[in-house]
Amino acid sequence: MTERVTVTGVSKTYRLGKVDVTALAGVSLTVRAGEFLAVAGPSGSGKTTLLNLIGCLDTPTSGSYRLKGMEVAGMTDDELAGIRNGEIGFIFQTFNLLPRSDAVQNVELPLVYAGVPRRERRERAQEALRSVGLGDRMHHRPNEMSGGQRQRVAVARALVNRPSILMADEPTGNLDSKTGDEIMALMDQLHSQGRTIILVTHEEELALRAARVLRLRDGRVLSDQRNAQVALGRA
Repeated sequence: MTERVTVTGVSKTYRLGKVDVTALAGVSLTVRAGEFLAVAGPSGSGKTTLLNLIGCLDTPTSGSYRLKGMEVAGMTDDELAGIRNGEIGFIFQTFNLLPRSDAVQNVELPLVYAGVPRRERRERAQEALRSVGLGDRMHHRPNEMSGGQRQRVAVARALVNRPSILMADEPTGNLDSKTGDEIMALMDQLHSQGRTIILVTHEEELALRAARVLRLRDGRVLSDQRNAQVALGRA
């Protein structure tokens, strides 16, 4: 399989007042096309920092990060923005939807930034919403939808640019357990279609839904294991 993400000896240090705080210390991993990886660990373990680095929302203090063979460290802000908009689809815990825009308009947003013509972006947004089971909710605003439906809109928005990687940061954190199960079932479905997914979670039960689990503690890799049961179930 083609390598999507190659992280080698990456560290990230933040300056807080007069103190240096190390969020990541020498982390290395490779994510291949079509993998479903969960990054798990308690609060303060470095998992969100790693997500931000892989998602080009931040850059490492040291080490190398290559996305589809491209070294990210030396990129300009504009180049990083282009990578974020074209290669990575983000799914956030808080949905991050525009309250006055309907589902189609929310899903279209990345295509607006990419300069896609209006007719094409409308068609692609509608296609993405149908793919997550919201064909009948296209013109509903966020306050007219349930939490699960809002998260599905967020998933459709993440898919609309046809990204190389889907990155989900605690995607069920604001949902009840039943609705959370539905969103995770959607993640399983997307993975079965060949999507590359990186899921960040502090919940062991969610982590075990992935085919591979990378566990972090104090900014270091504690373990990196395949989930044999998931792999067997999808074989």
